[in-house]
Amino acid sequence: MKKKGGRKILGFMVKEEKEENRGSVEFQVFSFTNKIRRLASHLELHKKDFSSERGLRILLGKRRRLLAYLAKKNRVRY
Repeated sequence: MKKKGGRKILGFMVKEEKEENRGSVEFQVFSFTNKIRRLASHLELHKKDFSSERGLRILLGKRRRLLAYLAKKNRVRY
């Protein structure tokens, strides 16, 4: 148990607060998927928005590479 600024901080409480691990590969893939869906719907309305199309292609590549990494490292989590 540590004291910091007059408060007691327990080690297990810190882990409970970090249930949502934003650095995990699964969360990153989930985040990229949401961004891809948003950009795809945007591009349906704005067909000539080529800079957003480029951003969509970049996100697709990042997600594809992350999924390939995840499949190689841990097939169950894939």
